[in-house]
Amino acid sequence: MSEMLFTAAIARTLEEEMLRDERVFCMGEDIAKLGGIFGATRGLLDKFGPERVRDTPISETAILGAALGAACSGLRPVVDMQYMDFIMVAFDQLVDQIAKTRYMFGSHCKVPLVIRAQQGVGTGNAANHSQCYESVVAHFPGLKIVMPSSAEEEIGLLRTAIRDDNPVVIFESKKLYKYPKWTVPDDPEFMIPFGKANIVRPGRDITLVTASTCVHRAMEAAAELEQQGISVEVIDLRTLVPLDEETVFESVKKTGRLLVVHEDFEFCGWGAEIVARVVQNVFMWLDAAPMRVGSLGVPIPFSPGLEQAVIPSPNKIIAACRQLMPR
Repeated sequence: MSEMLFTAAIARTLEEEMLRDERVFCMGEDIAKLGGIFGATRGLLDKFGPERVRDTPISETAILGAALGAACSGLRPVVDMQYMDFIMVAFDQLVDQIAKTRYMFGSHCKVPLVIRAQQGVGTGNAANHSQCYESVVAHFPGLKIVMPSSAEEEIGLLRTAIRDDNPVVIFESKKLYKYPKWTVPDDPEFMIPFGKANIVRPGRDITLVTASTCVHRAMEAAAELEQQGISVEVIDLRTLVPLDEETVFESVKKTGRLLVVHEDFEFCGWGAEIVARVVQNVFMWLDAAPMRVGSLGVPIPFSPGLEQAVIPSPNKIIAACRQLMPR
């Protein structure tokens, strides 16, 4: 095991995969000499040269279009989109081309393409750089959606994504970039399978389903609720697509109560999909109506105080859990 920053864990994983497979290469704005604006590709240019660590023009449409062509030609590009907010500029390439190409060619054309970028709230980046797009992107078939909650999860899921023959979008929380050093495994073959959720805290009273940085807020809330006699089972989904329904269903059968927490806006967020599937499949085991905690339906404020009022917090999670319990 080693200790390193989140972005250093990304850089090491990319280096290991590029050494393992010469078809893997990185592309994006300022990722070569600068090493990416967050340092996630730092040092790779010196090791692999400009052919495999490629700076691109400031055109998200061109970046994803070129990455799709490279993937269809037998290479395995890893795209750094910087802020996930920018992916909307290239939405046609993402959902009309990348997501559909393998299906439209009857699986004769593989699309081993990874798109990774940071997103989310809690760092005062204001409305244009604090958005969460996983619910929007997950709506379109053909894309796998990954949401790591730690540097260890990032390593295992990123490696799985690079070796997948389908397009994968990795939503990395900017809040996790700010954490002190993480303890991570040194095994260059460490991988986490897609579609397998992680029960990070067992419990008996409430099933709390979440992902990404909200896992940590959920754990903080669960520890406080335990002192009040409420036992919360916290499930980290890891991936939205594919979705591990069975782990969620079995937990709800045990607890009888469901709370879904995410940074995305509550209205039309992916929490609604989890609630719908639980109601459709394990309704008879529910002892209370499922609940959701997401961001309020307003642009994310720049003011730290206002931002905290809008986004999910341990206190909001605690209040929702208390509401789920019998009076």
